[in-house]
Amino acid sequence: MARLPQTTPAPQPIMVFMPQTSSKDASPGQAPTTTTAAATATPAPEQSSSTTAATDATVRPPPFAQPKLRLEVRDLAHPGATRFLASLDAAQVLSTAVARVHSLLYRPDAADYSPPPTRSVTVILRDMGGVAYTTGTELDGDHKEIHVSLAYVAGVSPASRTAAEITGVLTHELVHCYQWNALGTCPGGLIEGIADWVRLNCGLSPPHWQKKAGDKWDAGYQNTAYFLQYLEERFGSGTIPRLNEKLRGKHYEEKTFWTELLGRPVDQLWKDYVKSLEGGSKGQAVDEATQTS
Repeated sequence: MARLPQTTPAPQPIMVFMPQTSSKDASPGQAPTTTTAAATATPAPEQSSSTTAATDATVRPPPFAQPKLRLEVRDLAHPGATRFLASLDAAQVLSTAVARVHSLLYRPDAADYSPPPTRSVTVILRDMGGVAYTTGTELDGDHKEIHVSLAYVAGVSPASRTAAEITGVLTHELVHCYQWNALGTCPGGLIEGIADWVRLNCGLSPPHWQKKAGDKWDAGYQNTAYFLQYLEERFGSGTIPRLNEKLRGKHYEEKTFWTELLGRPVDQLWKDYVKSLEGGSKGQAVDEATQTS
């Protein structure tokens, strides 16, 4: 059975926020059609006067500014454009996906809530190979672009899965706008695994995904996503947000990174995961110290 393509070819992590370098742009004579979907964050409901400050901080997600959301279609006559526009409300899908990415990658109780700055996200539908990729714009890295292949959209099968597949792809790519990458030193497989972990936890995993051990923990995409889900379940809710926070502001050193985060080297954690898939235990009891931030 032919293997379906992955969402994004694993880039060097630093490329996630680099200006676009692809030479596969639309032809000069092709005027893009652009739609702007401005969205604002929905305020959290007010708590009753009897609610304590601690409870309020627990149930209310940290505030964040919704970026300016834009949709650019470079070929309205393409079958992929017709299917995309007929399958979903882009403004609703994108604004909801941004909120989900924030809620999964950042802890409500985090002392320093600081996602990478993202002032705008433009989804560009164009004729290109692959599936999708995310990059910064030539203006600056705070303005992001998600390029999506019209041919891929047109070829989603069965057609009834088009909305779910597009939503999953866009959610994966939006993670790249908001995740940290250890100053460009994080392994590409971990970058892509975190993006697919978010997609998995949004209930958007496609039918061909399988929970099985690959050759290595950082093979990326769903292979790493299921490993990260194992860690989230084993070490407690909030483990992956803590992992993301630890990728901010300093270089990635594998042994130090994982030992400080979870008290064990990642190779041992991977062996425990593989054993769990084979019907073994989840590993030794988690030390209390490894569950603290």
